[in-house]
Amino acid sequence: QVRLVESGGGLVQAGGSLRLSCSASGGTKSALAMGWFRQAPGKERELIARITRTGGSTLYEDSMKGRCTISKEYGKNTVYLDMNSLSTEDTAVYYCAAHPDIVLPSTPRYWGQGTQDTVSS
Repeated sequence: QVRLVESGGGLVQAGGSLRLSCSASGGTKSALAMGWFRQAPGKERELIARITRTGGSTLYEDSMKGRCTISKEYGKNTVYLDMNSLSTEDTAVYYCAAHPDIVLPSTPRYWGQGTQDTVSS
């Protein structure tokens, strides 16, 4: 079974930046398509960004487009999300996701436990 472990979340002031990391272990030696979702209080989980299993292509959703960058470590199932210009509306639990395919689908097979990111005003 693939296990995803996230790190890097926490408390940041509005206008600040955060970097989230996620590494996959166990279950597979194949490259995984990976991505990040988030769920704010009282809202549904939404996709933020995804990256293909080779890391060659990225896709950003409107929620954080222009304020985040997703990247994948070459040859590894480790993905990063660099976020900047954060506002209180970015407060949410951020989830790493992965899938054994070229592109991450809307319902990935593997999920991290989530990391709480809080943006203070």
